[in-house]
Amino acid sequence: MAQIKSSGGEVNNPRYDERRLVTYGFSFGFHTASLRLKYSDYFTTPAMDSVHSIIPLKRPGFSLGFIVNFRLTPFFDARITPKVTFSEYNLQYNYVGRASSTETIESVGVDFPILLKYKSQRRDNIRMYIIGGITPSIEAAGKTELAEDQSLLQLENVNFMAEIGFGFDLYYPLFKFSPEIRFAFGLVDVVGSNNDFTAGISDLRNKTVSIYFHFQ
Repeated sequence: MAQIKSSGGEVNNPRYDERRLVTYGFSFGFHTASLRLKYSDYFTTPAMDSVHSIIPLKRPGFSLGFIVNFRLTPFFDARITPKVTFSEYNLQYNYVGRASSTETIESVGVDFPILLKYKSQRRDNIRMYIIGGITPSIEAAGKTELAEDQSLLQLENVNFMAEIGFGFDLYYPLFKFSPEIRFAFGLVDVVGSNNDFTAGISDLRNKTVSIYFHFQ
């Protein structure tokens, strides 16, 4: 049947998820990015008395990517969603007796999320899902002479993140639209320079909260 009636309305693409083992799409997203910080033992020594605190700040960013989705079972999918992510990370250094300063790192990352998606039973034109996995990330912006200055705060070029989130598949006559909220947590320390800005830091990991809009 081209269309099926349910609950008084038309069911769009009633066999959308069963027609193909592999489907494709694209997505764009918006996020807030920040850093999780742990102070080092050196921070409590007299040498760091001039620094009152180091505060990570949240900054907005966005991403653009593709979707390759593999249907494993009626309720499980595996998907790869390579994307380019534009982010900014800020650390605010609060000093004793003088004004605060902010170190800013602009990042263009190429991410390769490898995700597992668990879907609920479809109800008319909607179904809910949860999703999670691992995301390797590589810095793609390249280093300029300024970025190579060891007196600046820097992050490592390679990172790994754990991601978890949830969303909804909304079925339309010609496509499937999926809004999604996802949380990402860095798994490795990304401090990439050893100078006055990192002397009081023992561990630095990124975290993001993202809203994605997927089209398949």
